[in-house]
Amino acid sequence: MGCIYRRGRIYWVKYYRNGKPYAESSHSDKQEVAKRLLKIREGEISRGKLPGICFDRIRFEDLVEDYLTDYRINNKRTLDKAERCARYLLRKFEGMRVTDITTPRIKQYIQKRMDDAASNATINRELAALKRMFNLAVRCTPPRVAQIPYIPMLKETNVRKGFFEHETFLALIEALPEHLKPVVTFAYSTGWRKEEILGLQWNQVDLREGAVRLEPGETKNQEGRTVYLEPELLGMMKDLQRKRRLNCPHVFQCNGRKIRDFRHSWKKALRKAGVPTMVFHDFRRTAIRNMIRAGVPDRVAMAISGHKTRGVFDRYNIVSQEDLKEAARKHQAFREKQAERLQFSYTRPQKKKKVVSLNSLSS
Repeated sequence: MGCIYRRGRIYWVKYYRNGKPYAESSHSDKQEVAKRLLKIREGEISRGKLPGICFDRIRFEDLVEDYLTDYRINNKRTLDKAERCARYLLRKFEGMRVTDITTPRIKQYIQKRMDDAASNATINRELAALKRMFNLAVRCTPPRVAQIPYIPMLKETNVRKGFFEHETFLALIEALPEHLKPVVTFAYSTGWRKEEILGLQWNQVDLREGAVRLEPGETKNQEGRTVYLEPELLGMMKDLQRKRRLNCPHVFQCNGRKIRDFRHSWKKALRKAGVPTMVFHDFRRTAIRNMIRAGVPDRVAMAISGHKTRGVFDRYNIVSQEDLKEAARKHQAFREKQAERLQFSYTRPQKKKKVVSLNSLSS
């Protein structure tokens, strides 16, 4: 059982958990406030929970450190993005107790980021990082937070729907430097992610079989993948092998070094091709759409592109303007055929019915 005592004018409470004493201020000079606090703490201990004072000692920086440590020990590729989200969150919550991070304060953070002209998608990634921090804290032994605050997410309206038509792709190829043309050609045909393409090495390429493999753990969803090359891609890969530098294991290289960042060359080529708003990820949508239009089964297209869930795959299977025009043409042809049938039924001569008179019947 605990007790109540005073330090100056302020009442304090003292209680025990597993033989360990805890002392906590009621922050009040009224004895009733201290009694209520003591009952709350004794109730928490009787239910096997940690007393609330344990959570009051945890600061937001502790959650951030656990969050980034989780990324490091699991060798996650998006560590840089996690660190960026943590920096923005620390601007608002640094030095704050986790028990003080409530939904109203999270909404204040959202409003501040919106005032800074951050997009809804960017804010949602930061809120997802915050939610991940609290989830990790709850799973700790002992837990570092008593509960996870409600974290509202924003509606994202900036979903991209771009894709490259073949004419645009050819114009872009002409505008790109020589070392980037194979990268773009491979992306246009397979729909692989940029990191998967740039990280491809020669030990993953089998030119005799005409296949390229990604081993488990090398992809975003951690699953392996095999793609058999079309004749055009196979010829391109053989040409790259003839030009290969033995000191560089990567298939796509520039002067013997792995291609990493080509934003400047990419933007310059886009402007020259007349499509300045396109992004490299649009090749992923383009390849999926082309495979579906070519009659490739959905499951096979998902296996080539590396999509794990049907919902995400359907978002990439985008209907183009030409698809809509083709649908309108088919609908018009169907209606014209219906009209012809209807007109034929109106103009076709009707058979005369035989009229039988009463006199003929009587005779």
